Formats: sequence, structure tokens, C-alpha cells
Amino acid sequence: MKLPKRCRLAAAALALTLCAGCGSAPPSQQIESIAQNAAPSAAAPVQSEGGGFVAPEPLTATFDEAAAQTDNDVLWDTSHLAQGYVAVRTSQPGKIKFLLTYQGDTGGVPSQYSYLMPADGSPAIIPLQLGSGDYELAVCQNISGDKYAYLSRQTVTAALEDDFAPFLRPSIYIPYTPDSACVAKASELTAGAADTVDAVGRIYDYIVTNIDYDTPKAESIGTDYYPDPDETLATGKGICVDYAALAAAMLRSQGIPTKLITGYVAPNDLYHAWNMIWLEETGWITVEFEVKPGVWNRVDTTFAAGGAGSQYIGDGSNYTDFRTY
Repeated sequence: MKLPKRCRLAAAALALTLCAGCGSAPPSQQIESIAQNAAPSAAAPVQSEGGGFVAPEPLTATFDEAAAQTDNDVLWDTSHLAQGYVAVRTSQPGKIKFLLTYQGDTGGVPSQYSYLMPADGSPAIIPLQLGSGDYELAVCQNISGDKYAYLSRQTVTAALEDDFAPFLRPSIYIPYTPDSACVAKASELTAGAADTVDAVGRIYDYIVTNIDYDTPKAESIGTDYYPDPDETLATGKGICVDYAALAAAMLRSQGIPTKLITGYVAPNDLYHAWNMIWLEETGWITVEFEVKPGVWNRVDTTFAAGGAGSQYIGDGSNYTDFRTY
């Protein structure tokens, strides 16, 4: 994930805020409901039985070798378009990038996403986060400096079986499997939850309480960084995108549609990462805050963990959503 310098500056700003004696805000102030775009066409695939929360089996995202087609040493698996992703791998040497371009109306948000492909030749799972429609997919090889040449490209038409599909599975930014430690922890935390809202609250409280902000990492992180939810869980620390990826992995694995959002937070235009979740229920995440059903609810575990959330959340107008993963 390519992190602008402002993302690294966010660490210093947050640390300065805390050192200035900002009071610790209650977790309830880190979640805020907003209606964004049209509502997805299908209900969130979370089951409730007997008044309790029952998570479905975690959905997976895989590279199907048998379904893959080869072009210039690029293997394309486009058999999962309806499930909201494409899988691709290549053994070509050097720096390889995947370029995804949505060819429909995005409502003003970016239509193009660039991903650094794994250096070891393993498959990359690329989400179709902009929904159903036509996408140009391209694999490009670095030839010098910032110049790239196409290795292979094609246009596909995706008809998602569920508008939530890209936000219920692992992807290149949110890697996990049913055997991941973060999935096991999420299942442990949600066992016995009263409902989906309670399940979200348990995962949210765990992350806020147990993950510390890693200021040295934020100040030294390079470009093209990808988070590892299991590593964040094991080390107990991370930067904003680590918090957001861990939350997304844990919640998605429990059948709760979750986005990882990157964008900017006023008043200092801090480049930041947070989550949006979709619930079909209403209820209290904490004693102070109620989430709303049928809208995307904003969740910011980074600022909640740092105790500076009330200064940044406000009414949500200081958040500018830029890219969705």
C-alpha cells in the first residue's frame, strides 16, 4: 500500500495531541453512522438464531489454477467476478504492479487503483470494490524509474451476486484465511454475543484495548506497504492501516460487511485509515453510542486507542473518504 508522507505525519500529530494532555475519549465517540451512496441490494449475511449471534463460515478468496488463462506469463483467474474479486499471479521478475480501472460512474471518487504484486510470485487477490460494471485489468512491469510497460491487460464485466461481496472476503490489503489467528480471535470474542451489534462491540473493544499505536513504524514506513492482521495481533501494535486491516479481517470473518477506507482528516489533512461497517440491526456499541441499521457506520479504532478520537470524529464532516478497499 503506497502511503503518502501525510500518513507518517499523522503519527507525530497524534502523539503531540496525546502529549498535550488531551483527555481520553470514550470508545462510543469513535463510531458514527453515515448514509453513503445507495444501500446494497442484499442483506448482510449474518445469521441470528434464538436471539443470539451466529457467524457464518468465513468466506474465502482463492486463485483457481484450473480456471486461469495465461497471457505473456500472467495467469488470470477471472472466475470469481460474481464474488467481487479477481485473482492473478506472474513469475515475471522485477517490480510488477496491478492496475484496476473502473469504467463506470464512480460518483467522483477515484476510479483507478494500483497494487504492487507479491515479489514471490504468489497470487494477488484484487477486490472489485466499485461494484458491478466494466473494469480494465492490467499487469505492468517496471522498466525504469517510474515507467511501466504492460505485460497483459483485459476488460471484464462484473455482475456481483451481492453488493457486499467485496467486503466480506480477504484481499491483498486484508489478507487472512479461515485458519488465521485473527479469525480464531474474532470467533473467540463473538462466541455468545447477543447479536451483531454486540459482536462488533466485542471486536472493537478488543482492538482499542490491546493494540498500541506504533509511532516509530509510522515515522519510518516506506511506500507500497501492506498490513498483516496476524502480525498486528501478535505484536500488539501498528499504524492506522494496521488497525483498520485487523478490524476488517476480524469483522469480515464473522460475516459483517466491512470496508477499509483511506482518506484525510481535518483540520490538518492527516492521511489516515479507518473502517465502515454495515449492520441490519440497531443497538448500543457502548453505553453512550448507538449504531444505526441500513447505513455504513464509521469506525476509527486508531484514534480510539490513542484517546484522541473526540478531537477528530466530531460530526464526521472532518473525514474525507478517498479510497475503499
